[in-house]
Amino acid sequence: MGEIRKLKSSRGGDPPRESTPRRLAAIVAGDIAGYSRLMQIDEEGTHLRVKRIERDLIEPSIVGHHGRLVKTTGDGFIAIFDSPVEAVRCGIVIQQNMVGRNASMPKHHWIEYRIGVNLGDVIIEADDVFGDGVNIATRLEGIADPGQVYISGGIYEQIKHKLVCGYESLGDRKVKNITDPVRVYRVLPDPAAFNRTRRRRENILIALLSLFLLVIASGVLWYVFWQPHGTVGGQASAPVSPETPKVLSPPQPTVKQAAPQIQPAPSGAPAAKQPSTQPQFAAPAAPATQSTSAVREPVMYMLRGGSFTMGSNDDPTEKPPHQVTIKPFAISQYPVTVREWNECAAAKACSFVASGNAEAPVTNVSWSDAKQFVAWLAGATRKAYRLPSEAEWEYAARGGTQTKYWWGDQFLSGMANCKNCTDIAAAEQPIKVGSFRPNPFGLYDMGGGVDQWVEDCWHKNYQGAPSDGSPWVEGDCVSHVIRSGSWRNDARYARPANRDSYDTNVRYQTHGMRVALSP
Repeated sequence: MGEIRKLKSSRGGDPPRESTPRRLAAIVAGDIAGYSRLMQIDEEGTHLRVKRIERDLIEPSIVGHHGRLVKTTGDGFIAIFDSPVEAVRCGIVIQQNMVGRNASMPKHHWIEYRIGVNLGDVIIEADDVFGDGVNIATRLEGIADPGQVYISGGIYEQIKHKLVCGYESLGDRKVKNITDPVRVYRVLPDPAAFNRTRRRRENILIALLSLFLLVIASGVLWYVFWQPHGTVGGQASAPVSPETPKVLSPPQPTVKQAAPQIQPAPSGAPAAKQPSTQPQFAAPAAPATQSTSAVREPVMYMLRGGSFTMGSNDDPTEKPPHQVTIKPFAISQYPVTVREWNECAAAKACSFVASGNAEAPVTNVSWSDAKQFVAWLAGATRKAYRLPSEAEWEYAARGGTQTKYWWGDQFLSGMANCKNCTDIAAAEQPIKVGSFRPNPFGLYDMGGGVDQWVEDCWHKNYQGAPSDGSPWVEGDCVSHVIRSGSWRNDARYARPANRDSYDTNVRYQTHGMRVALSP
């Protein structure tokens, strides 16, 4: 007995139980709608397409939004994020990218994800995640419509004022194996979509109410006009002679005509290294005639054009540096602002209403949206507004210089609205246009602020690029070039030579635009 007691004493009791790692996380669950049907149609082709989507879209989108892919499930995936905002953004980007990927396919071959996002305390393991938070995310994915992102009330409360999108409340839903009902919202990536949905419902209610009132009015008219003459309810009925209503014409509004604002680029630009190819500026323009529209036109700077070396050796996509000759053209002094964009939206020519500071650059613009804007502006003003070519954009951004930045080879703080480039705190929207110094051509925000769409299709380098400054396009390309970098990118993106790409029909919160004008 003594030995037994000694043994027990030496053990010191059972070892303490290891605590299970838990954390609060935003869980994203995705699943392909109709996966079994797609496999029956083309098993091998569907499998290859899904693997390609996971490799080229799902995994990069999760990593790009600071999340971690926990696992794939053949026809779906589960990922976790520290930030609910980034989790929902990731879901939106995946769904918008899938629209572009499906565009060239017959509808019965479309691969469409349903995505659910929930905020919960979960158990984390190396290759899996557990808990009611995960279960709710998968249940939300299960009730989501194909191509849609559904979020829980917990996620909504965290992101409702932080994303450029709308939300439609679907009420409390009872989901399988979860005791309490879950408040569900559908994410509307287009910020104007919620208002359109609400107006559509209001119109239906108004139509029903109008029909109800019409029925009542018809009964009253029948009672008054077609009721036989005599006594009605003890009173003598008398013929009624209604007056003919007067139709008043509404007062005609006075429309002020806006004059186009085309300014010559300022003189005094630094000389180029080769005098024979020095960029030239336009002479002072003659007074502009009044436009026939009431559209507020962007301030445009006219450049005579010239030759410059496009590209650099800093990145493989910027090679090889090559000589390009630019024809005369005008480019807007600032990126297109929220105020300018919303004039297009008010004319029903642009597909969403932008929010935020009216003098800040418009964001969340796809290349297709940008083309809508320039088409509206050209039609409203009867002028050849368009997107600049990639070569025109870089020529304008360099401002007659060939250095790494337009102000020199070393980055200087406070010269651009980019990440860690100024003392200005990061925000959900770039600061208003013109807040930093202009380049030698008098152009603002040609680096930082917002990514800016150009006309060109994306090519991975400049092999075979045009040398005359024209846009490099062919057919229906699935992605286009963006320039400038944004307020969320670091300094290297603010270089005039920096270039990147994004899907043609997909909106992203850092993407904006500026316009060009042919003489």
